[in-house]
Amino acid sequence: MEQLVSTLNNIVWNPALVVLLLGAGLYFSVRTRMVQIRRFRLMLRSLFGKKKGEGKGISSFEAFCIALSGRVGTGNIVGVATAIAFGGPGAVFWMWVVAFFGASTAFVESTLSQIYKFSHASGYRGGPFSFMENGLGKRWLGVLFALVTLLSCAFLTTVQSNGASMALKNSFTLSPLVTGIGLAVLLGIVVVGGVHRIARVASIVTPFMAFGYIILSLVVVGFHIQEVPAVLASIVTNAFGINPVCGGILGSTIAMGVKRGIFSNEAGQGTGAIVSAAADVDHPAQQGLAQAFSVYVDTLLVCTSTALMILCSGTYNIIDSSTGAMLVENAPELGNNYAGFTQSAVDSVFAGFGSQFVSIAMIFFVFSTIMAYYFYAESSILYLFHDKNSRRERMSIRVLQAVMLAAVVFGAVREADLVWQIGDIGVGLMAWGTVITILILCPKAISALKEFEMTK
Repeated sequence: MEQLVSTLNNIVWNPALVVLLLGAGLYFSVRTRMVQIRRFRLMLRSLFGKKKGEGKGISSFEAFCIALSGRVGTGNIVGVATAIAFGGPGAVFWMWVVAFFGASTAFVESTLSQIYKFSHASGYRGGPFSFMENGLGKRWLGVLFALVTLLSCAFLTTVQSNGASMALKNSFTLSPLVTGIGLAVLLGIVVVGGVHRIARVASIVTPFMAFGYIILSLVVVGFHIQEVPAVLASIVTNAFGINPVCGGILGSTIAMGVKRGIFSNEAGQGTGAIVSAAADVDHPAQQGLAQAFSVYVDTLLVCTSTALMILCSGTYNIIDSSTGAMLVENAPELGNNYAGFTQSAVDSVFAGFGSQFVSIAMIFFVFSTIMAYYFYAESSILYLFHDKNSRRERMSIRVLQAVMLAAVVFGAVREADLVWQIGDIGVGLMAWGTVITILILCPKAISALKEFEMTK
């Protein structure tokens, strides 16, 4: 079974998908005339646009926070460290490249989700399943996407919960069961309040989480300020294999940076589009611009904060994945403990606090991500049942809530690599479906952008 799942994972996440995501980002950047640069100030203004209606949908800022809570997760700590371990400092550069082009992809998918959203008693909903049905005229494809989203969210919730419970167990010797129950209770309190409670919690927790992490990172980097010029130079030179130490792993440098960037910012996977549909805004392109900015926050701010802490502190090792040879051994005691890279970076300034800091950050990242997973899953159910038997819809929502809470507790007490890979397969399938669909429907988003720009 494990071999079968691993094989399927490799098939779904083959290099063709990475090329497709990067190519789509480049194509959308050209079609929008680099909207992610031209309209940067308008991106910021779009975050705080007023709601168009009264009590219908959520604000642009709330949608931005929910989407950002899904983008910012454990990958911003462990994923970045892993990219450095196998790709060297240059992997960070390629993460930046992915974020730059990914911002245009996020703009297109989120604008389309606004164009094709549907009204529900709880507010506006939609996402790739809606524009697959109403844009492509393929209801069956929308249903399939919604079902894959449901399964992926349930499986990946267990993985996120396990990451948090292991971090607290290692730092505070807290029982994984206690962690799981605590997370489940907090999540239950939020999700029973529906989309508006999720939005309110996300708009408070997500900015505090992201910018609190960035501020502490700046403090750590500030204590190593003399290393910053050399670190920035190494990021650029290593990205192109100029540095002799890492020149032999240039392929791994690019691959790790691109893959970690795609996993982190989620542009093109459809999740940001699901959240964007819930926003009540004056124009579809307004929400597209807001979601483009969330990609920047995830990668250019949060991921870069982790990278600079690690690189400026020198608390990392670099491994040649093809031979297993250690190319750089700045922290021999850490070996392949990638989370330890960040912990040791914090310890270099705040001795003994690194483990606790990473654990606390993981709790916030995990809780916000699981909350976003629930939102994606609930929106999928509302798509499947809207305008149908409301009793079946309500029962399905209650079953979803029970499954998600059980997944939190189960994941906290039991590690399951197989579950992680199944979840990854689902995300990969979502990415294939979303990117191909938005490439076909792209002219609609371009027209919306031109129309919006005429009013600004």
